[in-house]
Amino acid sequence: MKYPKFLNDNDIIGITAPSAGVGIKINDFEKSINNIKSKGFNIKETKSVRNSTEVSTTAEKRVEELNELFEDNNVKMIISAAGGDFLYEMMPYLDYKIIKDNPKWIMGASDPTNILYTITTKLDIATLYGHNAGSFDSKKLDKSQEIALSYLKGDIIDQESYSKYESSKDSRIDNNYSLDKKVKWELLNKEFDIKGRLIGGCIDCLRYLPGTKYDKTKEFIEKYKEDGIIWYFDIFSMTTEDFYLTLIQLKESGWFNYIKGVIVGRVIYPNSYTSMTYQNALKNVFGDIPLVFNADIGHVPPKMTLINGCIAEISARENKSIIKQYLK
Repeated sequence: MKYPKFLNDNDIIGITAPSAGVGIKINDFEKSINNIKSKGFNIKETKSVRNSTEVSTTAEKRVEELNELFEDNNVKMIISAAGGDFLYEMMPYLDYKIIKDNPKWIMGASDPTNILYTITTKLDIATLYGHNAGSFDSKKLDKSQEIALSYLKGDIIDQESYSKYESSKDSRIDNNYSLDKKVKWELLNKEFDIKGRLIGGCIDCLRYLPGTKYDKTKEFIEKYKEDGIIWYFDIFSMTTEDFYLTLIQLKESGWFNYIKGVIVGRVIYPNSYTSMTYQNALKNVFGDIPLVFNADIGHVPPKMTLINGCIAEISARENKSIIKQYLK
């Protein structure tokens, strides 16, 4: 696994918008950028970041702007501006040779999943999942936000399960997280300690990869079969039924060979049209292997920062769980 260089003080972070533009939330985005700068970083934005559209610009131009940052030697890292819905339009135009020849950390969350995931599984370059450039707009940064920013400089802090999570954004003040509900990682089988190669992302996005030329998952897990694979999934709005059927599809596509365990985050927009639950889906597909639901991963704060491609040790207990990540 190739791990790009981490940042030093005054290094430049490139911000691009591979999905939505941030114009409709420009004031919040400015707050987020200022918080990133306060940690000693400089910023370079590509042309379409501040557009007020569901897609920041055409797929071809979004790829051009991404390539611009990879090819700029002064830019040391790249962060996606925001999530969205239509990043998948970019996939036919991505130039993996440019990315391979200019390896840099790239971080994002939600819709940017398929760029991060394919860079790691196709090119063997680690990527960061958990936050976009607009994710740091709080007046007072939460611990999970601080940890995400510390990762940019290579301070890979062990992450413990949090005490409380945010059940609704409606009670936020100054965009500060409103953590009001008790966190409970649901261990669907039993307490466990596992170690393996970590990979995953937003499953609402990943489901479009099997059967395409972008899917190098089987080659990736075959390469790291001696480590075993730990999967993590962030669910945005996938119904329980779609989640279940998607897991079956991924299993039949060979994604879950050499699996050690599965960690699933809190669902921001849960939905079902039958009696099936997300927990049912996980148990039905994976049986008795280590399984966690409602972890501190994904769209619901606080959210951990995860390194696609790293070695992870996960200790899951009823009262407290911990994820350790190693660059091996």
